[in-house]
Amino acid sequence: MKSKLFTMLISTALIATSCGGDSAKQPEELITKSNITVEGGRLTPEVMHSMGKVSDPQVSPDGSRILYGVAYTSISQNKNNRELFVMNADGSDQKQLTTTSGSESNARWINNGNEIAYLLGGQIWIMKSDGKDAKKVSNYENGINEFDFSPDGSKIMFVSDVKADKKAVDIWPDLDKANGRMYSYLMYRHWDHFVETIPHTFIADFDGKGLSNITDILENEPYELPVLPFGGIDQLNWSPDGLSIAYSSRKLTGKEYAFSTNTDIYIYNIAEKTHENITDGMPGYDTDPLFSPDGKTIAWISMERAGFEADKKRIFIMDLETKVKTELTTDFPYNAESITWLADGSGLYFTSCVKALTGVYLVNLADREIRQVVQDQFDFDGVQLAGDKLVGTYKSMSMPNEIVSINPLDGTYAQLTFENKHLLDQITMGRVEERWIKTVDNKDMHMWVVYPPDFDSTKVYPALLFCLGGPQGTLSQGWSYRWNFQLMAANDYIVILPNRRGTTAFGQEWTDQISGDYPGLNMQDYFSSVKEMKKEKYVGKVGAVGASYGGYSVFYLAGIHKGMFSAFVAHAGIFNQEHMYMTTEEMWFPHWDNGGAPWDNNPVANRHYASSPHKFVKNWDTPILITHGELDYRVPVDQGMAAFNAAQALGVPSELLLFPGENHWILKPQNSIQWNRVYYAWLDKWLKN
Repeated sequence: MKSKLFTMLISTALIATSCGGDSAKQPEELITKSNITVEGGRLTPEVMHSMGKVSDPQVSPDGSRILYGVAYTSISQNKNNRELFVMNADGSDQKQLTTTSGSESNARWINNGNEIAYLLGGQIWIMKSDGKDAKKVSNYENGINEFDFSPDGSKIMFVSDVKADKKAVDIWPDLDKANGRMYSYLMYRHWDHFVETIPHTFIADFDGKGLSNITDILENEPYELPVLPFGGIDQLNWSPDGLSIAYSSRKLTGKEYAFSTNTDIYIYNIAEKTHENITDGMPGYDTDPLFSPDGKTIAWISMERAGFEADKKRIFIMDLETKVKTELTTDFPYNAESITWLADGSGLYFTSCVKALTGVYLVNLADREIRQVVQDQFDFDGVQLAGDKLVGTYKSMSMPNEIVSINPLDGTYAQLTFENKHLLDQITMGRVEERWIKTVDNKDMHMWVVYPPDFDSTKVYPALLFCLGGPQGTLSQGWSYRWNFQLMAANDYIVILPNRRGTTAFGQEWTDQISGDYPGLNMQDYFSSVKEMKKEKYVGKVGAVGASYGGYSVFYLAGIHKGMFSAFVAHAGIFNQEHMYMTTEEMWFPHWDNGGAPWDNNPVANRHYASSPHKFVKNWDTPILITHGELDYRVPVDQGMAAFNAAQALGVPSELLLFPGENHWILKPQNSIQWNRVYYAWLDKWLKN
């Protein structure tokens, strides 16, 4: 159910017709930066999708320049297009390098910063650092998903899909038109596709003109590298001498894969073609391997417990000579992510979400002391070294991603890109307020409240309780193109955002509590947040909305709320937990959180399945909108259909919105706008009258 932030691509892959200085014919209409006028000064779905999406900044080898991409959206063409840009490290002299109908991605500096390599149309291209003389240098039959050059540029590792299993024609050549899928194992589908291919990583020699001597690191073994669905080339790392590659992989198949999170770190010796598992005996997720600058140490992110995707993320290092492992964040109660070595190898920068704000931190190897580098009313993402500064991206509930430069000595920072300033300057955003309230068991709970633009406390406004998915995660200072809180506020709703039990920025005990207790304290946390806001005279009718576990929450609240809410919206929600257990794909997820299978006789599992939302549907009496993507295999679409059918049978005012081509998330521009129009029409009907 959980979406890792990361993780999702912000642009769709498009076939290229030209690039940089290439003279190929340009399409009639290119997708470029939008200069629309914002009518009424309010954020709308159309304005939101017109914003440029800044991502993947890359600092040049000498630290003087930053390469980055911006994805633009055409609502009429119903697609995105990503272009490449470059600027000086201080943000000056910004230049666009590409103008094509394709989407350039994975751009990296090569040849000491004199050239740039990137992906276009599933192949590697190279151009000069000024964007000229672009040429395609790969022609790999199966296409290339991502790549990374070795430190000396003589080799490339790249990710490409390989066949996962035999088809009918492979067994019976006379059945060349048969398309039946045959399985004798679990994990035959994942998130939004049936598993017919899996990613493998290959190594090739590179002479500046093309690829040769291509080798599959896994030598046709049936494992993913990188691990789906969110792993990428960032899960592999070249050693400084280019002789080894560290990588993260879950070397399991079938039932074992479906029930396990045991992802290990391996070191692959290129010459000897050997794989050393350096995390053997560590049963949880081990990811993000990163060699130190001198190549003598490796760092990675580790979770301790098997089968649990939201365990504390710890930083580990290992001395590659002595094989001694050391945890650096033992006394740090929060998650550590996005690690970056200091230039001298004396420590690591990392990001951590602490009490709903994601900042940058530094841990020293010598004494394991952790220091906050920067934290403010933004979410800072991973950083890179740029001379005496750090470069990364940051965002807030009121601003999409922009590139930022940070002074690690004093924590000051400067925004370098202003991709959406021309739109943001026209928009009045709602005030974002931080509150701490008491729970039913007298705990302190954090929540955000977003008020409508031009808020007037003498008026009465409808309110929306946002139920977080996950169920783990955090409501922090993020910007979303799917559930945008400022967009809700712009439609004159007060938005209530409680960091209820299960969220991940308030210590592991707070996170762990929700596992095995879906129908318990976190539901009371929702009630506590609404009751707190109802004390305010300006709060009128309240609706509850959410997706994934948030959709489960909506379905469950609909059966127990006793008149607190006047309308509901559930997207991709779990309605019948027993059926969900047997139709989802990553089985370890419900097994951990539900306390086992429906047939397991233990108190936690018995309570969970007995308290499934569908068991309380007879109490439903409040209007509910249900939406779902038909390609959602995490929470299959029949969950939403069953909830709608039940509501209709009971005579509860209800609507169903299904998207045949969408998965757990509604991503296509026009589908997103349709979803928003239906969403606000429904809420306005029941909360504003």
